[in-house]
Amino acid sequence: MTSRTDHDLAPGLVDQVASLASGATSSVAATEATLSRIEATQPHLNAFKIVRREKALEEAAEADRRLALGERLPLLGVPIAVKDDVDITGEPTAFGCPGDFPAKTEDSEMVRRLRDAGAVIVGKTNSPELGQWPLTSGSAFGYTRNPWSRHHTPGGSSGGTAAAVAAGLVSAGIGSDGAGSIRIPAAWTNLVGIKPQRGRISTWPDAEAFYGLTVNGPLARTVADAALLLDVAAGNHDGDLHKPTPVTVSDAVGRDPGKLKIALSLRNPFTATPVKLDPEVRLAVHSIADTLRELGHHVVVDDPAYGLIFGLNFLPRSLVGVHDWLGRVPDPTLVDARTRGNAQNGKLLRGAPLRAAEPRMRKRIGAIFDTYDVVLAPTTATPPIMATAIDGIGGWDTDKVMTGACPYAWPWNVLGWPSVNVPAGFSKAGLPIGAQLMGNENTEPLLVSLASQLESVLRWDQIRPEPWW
Repeated sequence: MTSRTDHDLAPGLVDQVASLASGATSSVAATEATLSRIEATQPHLNAFKIVRREKALEEAAEADRRLALGERLPLLGVPIAVKDDVDITGEPTAFGCPGDFPAKTEDSEMVRRLRDAGAVIVGKTNSPELGQWPLTSGSAFGYTRNPWSRHHTPGGSSGGTAAAVAAGLVSAGIGSDGAGSIRIPAAWTNLVGIKPQRGRISTWPDAEAFYGLTVNGPLARTVADAALLLDVAAGNHDGDLHKPTPVTVSDAVGRDPGKLKIALSLRNPFTATPVKLDPEVRLAVHSIADTLRELGHHVVVDDPAYGLIFGLNFLPRSLVGVHDWLGRVPDPTLVDARTRGNAQNGKLLRGAPLRAAEPRMRKRIGAIFDTYDVVLAPTTATPPIMATAIDGIGGWDTDKVMTGACPYAWPWNVLGWPSVNVPAGFSKAGLPIGAQLMGNENTEPLLVSLASQLESVLRWDQIRPEPWW
């Protein structure tokens, strides 16, 4: 790893916006540099499914014209990456699946908002099939590698976006999170990843994604960059099922969060297979707790009341969502056998009361916020796992790998509440570790304020991977 700033890496999002607005660089130059980095690393990192070279450069030239006329927008001319589960006009949306997918005829609402803010969409990043696994690999595109280690996964399912940002290919990018799919790759690549409140960023043309489990959110190297991208992407389509009270999070960057009561929770929710917290992860999360104490916060070991049946509200929604999405795949026989098995289980569960218990769970688990302002927990139970960890094994063994490594993130998807991964240091092998700051409804500004305070002390943004690619 290195603390140097390399000139051939993308600058931070906030810095890039300022450079474009001042005329210090042009959008065409920034976009060309981004595309060159992507193309040079693609054989090694394999972060992208689609690279929009010609279209992106056309959009960049138009952005330069607008900048020269004095127009200013939040992201005017900035190259941005999005995950391959959102629609871009003229591009297919395969969501990690093999097959010949048709080009979309309309942008998703989130992409539309990015474009309205002036962003140049350089490409779509890799995801495992239908976002099911905390690794990013598949028959449709191969392995996406972790910038910190060629042998390890960057996590999933937003692993392509995480790899692109951590490697400095782009300043920031968008992922999605249905069971930790933003926070897990953020933890395993030394990034800030924000899983927002359900509905904060539209999932349209889906009124909701995976029955409310999945939300869109940013990955970036700094809290300020992630907050800016969240604010730009946030907002709703008329057809969205979930429309939370609007918040602005960029204003919370650098703001004193006050002296908070924080619950340090190391107990994972109930899983069907045994889970053991890696000692290095335990130590890293305790180190974050110690830093919070030094900042004046009151940190006490305590756990949310998850209960034994909490997972029963997650699995049916996830599996029925897989079944629904598989119906969009042109040739379902091409997908992984585990995907077909999950879809079949989802078909059997269709018609079940998928979210009847959610209000009761929010009340029971949310009771911890009667005492505490924030919950601090591990993002994952282990450092990054091998890129090949689920190769050649069946569905049950895959589930054991998943739950063994990543048992901590999914509850907040069931509840629909925000959570922010912050970098928590490195294992002895030099692999990134993350911790979650978890809040209740509409607490993104509080979590961002606290994450920003941690960043001002820990300065994780100054530590970059030593390029092997």
